[in-house]
Amino acid sequence: MSGRQKAWKPQALKPSQLYTVCDSQQFDFKTTAELEDIDSVVGQKRAVEAIEFAIGMRRKGYNLFALGPTGTGKFSLLKRFVEKAAADDPVPDDWCYVNNFDEPHKPRALALPSGTARGFAQDMDTLVADLQQAIPAVFESEDYQTRKEKLSEAFKERQEKAFSDLQKRANAEDITIVRTPMGLGLAPMEKGEVLSPEEFSKLSEKEQKKRKKRIEEFQHELESMLRDIPRWEKEHREKLRELNQDVVRRVVDHQIDELEERHADLPEVLNYLEQVQDSVIENLGDFIPSEGPPQGGPEGGAEGAFRAYRVNVIVDNCPMDEDEDCEEDRRAAKGAPVIYEDHPTMANLLGRAEHLSHYGSLVTDFNLIKPGALHRANGGYLIIDARNLFMQPFAWDALKRALRAQAIRIENPGESYGLVSTITLEPEPIPLSAKIFLAGDPMLYYMLSRYDPEFKELFKVAADFDNRMDRTDDSALQYATLIGTLARKEDLRPLDKKAVARVVEHGARLADDSEKLSTHMGSIVDLVREADYLAGKQNRKTVQAEDVQAAIDANVYRSDRIRERIHEEIQRGTLVIDTEGVKVGEVNGLAVYQLDHFAFGRPSRISCRVRIGKGEVVDIERQVDLGGPLHTKGVLILTSYLATKFALNKPLSLSATLVFEQSYSGVEGDSASSTELYALLSALSDFPIKQNLAVTGSVDQNGRVQAIGGVNEKIEGFFDVCRTRGLTGDQGVLIPEANVKHLMLRSDVVEACRQGKFHIYPVETIDQGIEILTGVPAGEPDENGQFPIASVNRAVGARLDAFTRKAHEFATVAPRRGRKRRDD
Repeated sequence: MSGRQKAWKPQALKPSQLYTVCDSQQFDFKTTAELEDIDSVVGQKRAVEAIEFAIGMRRKGYNLFALGPTGTGKFSLLKRFVEKAAADDPVPDDWCYVNNFDEPHKPRALALPSGTARGFAQDMDTLVADLQQAIPAVFESEDYQTRKEKLSEAFKERQEKAFSDLQKRANAEDITIVRTPMGLGLAPMEKGEVLSPEEFSKLSEKEQKKRKKRIEEFQHELESMLRDIPRWEKEHREKLRELNQDVVRRVVDHQIDELEERHADLPEVLNYLEQVQDSVIENLGDFIPSEGPPQGGPEGGAEGAFRAYRVNVIVDNCPMDEDEDCEEDRRAAKGAPVIYEDHPTMANLLGRAEHLSHYGSLVTDFNLIKPGALHRANGGYLIIDARNLFMQPFAWDALKRALRAQAIRIENPGESYGLVSTITLEPEPIPLSAKIFLAGDPMLYYMLSRYDPEFKELFKVAADFDNRMDRTDDSALQYATLIGTLARKEDLRPLDKKAVARVVEHGARLADDSEKLSTHMGSIVDLVREADYLAGKQNRKTVQAEDVQAAIDANVYRSDRIRERIHEEIQRGTLVIDTEGVKVGEVNGLAVYQLDHFAFGRPSRISCRVRIGKGEVVDIERQVDLGGPLHTKGVLILTSYLATKFALNKPLSLSATLVFEQSYSGVEGDSASSTELYALLSALSDFPIKQNLAVTGSVDQNGRVQAIGGVNEKIEGFFDVCRTRGLTGDQGVLIPEANVKHLMLRSDVVEACRQGKFHIYPVETIDQGIEILTGVPAGEPDENGQFPIASVNRAVGARLDAFTRKAHEFATVAPRRGRKRRDD
């Protein structure tokens, strides 16, 4: 015998294998209104444990990155668990910035017990207002005026006594003090009258010399006395200043004593109050009304001077409305803050120092310091969208610096990178004690892990959100409970049990697996909302299964313009797809197009041509840079398959070309490798392939057909073409056996299969597939390695042997012909 064949008969899948129905009878409720609100998380056990661990682990660096596809509920789940944990945490301290009287450009940060910062700021405003009234009043008091007059009288008496003593001694020597346009001077006198120059010249020369000498002596004394007068005035001013400070100190001490008693257990606050007291006494002129030009800070005038005594509250953990008692709010306050920052710029994270225009210049002070998200979340939790964070310049580096230093330092981006040298504020850093939660796509997480060495040190915990979960009766009930909770929360109509079952089935379709359910809750929630809208248009009180199906159909219709256009071009013959007849070396392959959230299948014609060559299978897509690396890998596997099966001990003298006909864009993935192999085997064996069948599946070197993605969309894509042209009963699709569990086909496809108008064939090997496609047995080798006569593999082997013989003939004949020409 030349060989034997294994008995194998292709079997199409049963309708029950094409769609796994959710039996609504498993639910013991009529509508979701009967279900209680869900108190557990659906399908995210691993992520939940990671979040709980990150919250409970109070060590440096144990911040969390939640990674998962958009719509899996990362933010809502984070917020839910964080708020629950925060409710049991202590309320953190309030924080404020105050003036540093020694170095005004370095404001001081003060921590106060939660809920007391706002009151402290009001107390300081009240203190300044009281001092504005009390200080001018004390200077108008009778006691102060009396003491001031005594100092003035003492100063005048000192001056008058000095002049009087000098005048008396001068008069005893017939000399007097006179005022001249040039100031005070001395003149000779006779009998109480000042001598004129003529009269003085009539005196004897001896008398004149005597008088002049005494005048010079008294002149020196007068000049010495005049030089002492500024010193006496300074001493008088100093005594007056001491008097003023003594008077003001009593007022300030009385006013500040209450504040010091209230904050006796806060040394830093007491130290600040001492500095306030010294500053008020030192600058008491600011509290006395003046008609001079405006002085002071950004606001100018006296108010500008009083800004130095304000308290800039940047974190208030006792927010209250006007006229409310903060002490009562503070006692009622509970839990740590939970902050979500949706615009995480560097300034919004770390805070900033704003500026005001003052006489044409930009000025700032500690009152213009504004808090960031880290300030508000300090002592609690901060949630940030990772993508938004990385869209902002400098924000990621600034966050890392804060986490490394465990301190919030307000800085200008230009200063951080040495681009600006302008002197500005340098606020004292505030200690940071907050848990940071980032949420983003898995690709972003893995890129950070790979390229940022600091990332894993600062974000040690990853919460990996899954996009699907096991499909069981319990998970179906969880779906129902979730839907019921959503309906009550958003005031939607309840769903009856059949509608819930249809949502569960759609969840399996979204997961591309009949044994799984999608955890992309964004899609499920949107479906429920849209079904509620359609039920409302029908004036229904509950959402029914047909409303859910109508919402699914409407969503598809809104998205399938491109699919419809491609399908139209196939029907018009612009895109050539045959659904009847047979052809050698041509097969209908299936591809999936992904447009945002919408995917659809499209059949493509794959053709193959063979000739004598050097064992190469040429991928035309790759040659023109339209084929991706995975597609090229699949083509290379074909060469290995042929060589192993048909040319193990001899050369593979083959040159084959494979191409996706009418393909004008890139081709990627290996899901067409089995299809290309069928076309290649058909071209080699010269057995035609049935065009009423389409194929999908990847292949390994041993000829096993492997699972692929998008199997539902691929089947439906070819079905739509066949249905439009008319179902003949012999049309169908070949899929990998491993993909059977993924089938959740449309109801019209299932119904056509139930009526025998369309067929889905599962295959495990290339031999099984080629037998279905050609109607000719593939053939298995006997003990001598020979394939049966009239089998595909026998024909392929014979064709390859013929190529090898021809190649050998050319290799031997060509040299002889060359020698003959040289001899001639």
